[in-house]
Amino acid sequence: MLRVVSWNINGIRSPVQGVGYEESSNCTAMAMRRILDKLDADIVCLQETKVTRDVLTEPLAIIEGCNSYFSFSRNRSGYSGVATFCKDSATPVAAEEGLSGLLATQNGDVGCYGNMDDFTQEELRALDSEGRALLTQHKICTWEGKEKTLTLINVYCPHADPGKPERLAFKMRFYRLLQIRAEALLAAGSHVIILGDLNTAHRPIDHWDAVNLECFEEDPSRKWMDHLLSNLGCQAGSHTGPFIDSYRCFHPKQKGAFTCWSTVSGARHLNYGSRLDYVLGDRTLVMDTFQASFLLPEVMGSDHCPVGAVLSVSSVPAKQCPPLCTRFLPEFAGTQLKILRFLVRLEQDPVFRQSALQLSNQTPVQMRQNKARVRSTRSRPSQAGSSRGQKNLMSYFQPSSSRPQASPNLELPSLGTLVTPKTSEEDMMANVVEGRAKASQAKDEKEVRTSFWKSLLGGPLPMPLCGGHREPCVMRTVKKPGPNLGRHFYVCARPQGPPTDPSSRCSFFLWSRPG
Repeated sequence: MLRVVSWNINGIRSPVQGVGYEESSNCTAMAMRRILDKLDADIVCLQETKVTRDVLTEPLAIIEGCNSYFSFSRNRSGYSGVATFCKDSATPVAAEEGLSGLLATQNGDVGCYGNMDDFTQEELRALDSEGRALLTQHKICTWEGKEKTLTLINVYCPHADPGKPERLAFKMRFYRLLQIRAEALLAAGSHVIILGDLNTAHRPIDHWDAVNLECFEEDPSRKWMDHLLSNLGCQAGSHTGPFIDSYRCFHPKQKGAFTCWSTVSGARHLNYGSRLDYVLGDRTLVMDTFQASFLLPEVMGSDHCPVGAVLSVSSVPAKQCPPLCTRFLPEFAGTQLKILRFLVRLEQDPVFRQSALQLSNQTPVQMRQNKARVRSTRSRPSQAGSSRGQKNLMSYFQPSSSRPQASPNLELPSLGTLVTPKTSEEDMMANVVEGRAKASQAKDEKEVRTSFWKSLLGGPLPMPLCGGHREPCVMRTVKKPGPNLGRHFYVCARPQGPPTDPSSRCSFFLWSRPG
């Protein structure tokens, strides 16, 4: 069996810190190992790693028993990025970063790019510059004993911000490029799995509030998925696209099967989310080898949950990892250039070179004579100075002559004068009473000062009560660009959920100050 899992990890270092280990190389490696063990997969595809190569550490990248592959954003730090971890038993035969082939090194690449004449070189470079796609190609063996090729495309598709129409165009071009590459691989005879965060809820059943969204099914992203995927279910004759949504194939009517929730509104508590993460397989592969497709909502650490599938095939590992493997990066392979490589020996002075040559031609007898002559010319220390030479260990246990001696005429106080007379019980009680009085006085003075400053400054106002539950609200800040950017407002503190659920957030809204 081959088990593959995909997870938008929302920062590869965030779940590692959430596991409970402190920030050190050993602990980070143990935490990453624990995450991979918890996912229990032969191949783990991560999205939104939010690391660039300059901040990627060896404990995150090099895990014992695994080989890893990273694609980084080249435009922004702490943004986007995908990574694939393969067990050594599922080592790929090829690995490649990006969809266009512009990042390929021609050594250990996957190949099969299809017709990309509709794209300019600048557009292809921009689509691959955000670290959103990573391909690994594996050899698999079916239960019939046939060896086949399987290509996994780990993707983190762009999000279309309603306020930025150019990002919707970027997203649709990325979708188009992804489809061209996937279909080219299929045409070359490879099975293909597209897995990751597609950033689109395909059907109304995949979104918590599809009824209230305008033109839900007319969205261009959903239309693209309609064209890419077969109809729901695995029945014969339902084919319209080259790929199948594996989860809907096994669970066509499962409601509330969401993979992403808003962390700000606490929507995960009431399962008020959407399904953005998928495992898509080509039709033949899903029909013949897929045994299960699942979600893992119990796994915390991100605003997404992992998704995965189980295939009735076995992996045939490659003998050697592809060059893209992180263990071959110079900083991790021990081949990184040292600063000494940049230091060049200067030309020596001719006189110095001649003196060094004469010294190197001396016989051992001459060298001993020269050493003896040098020792004889050294100034010998005086007898007085010799006593200040190296000391032996016993010298530190002898009394020092520089220590001042006690005067014989000095009168020491008698033992009786050093003994403090016992304090009577009355004195002790008086001291206790006096201490309590001082403490009470200090407390009163502190309360007076506190009440004074409270009357002067007033302090924060109490939170208003929401209209639905009569409970204290929470304050939020407008972050969307516009005239209200930066303004504070109050909303119900309960988690977001269906409007029909009385335990979910009510519709209360109040500006903190009039606009």
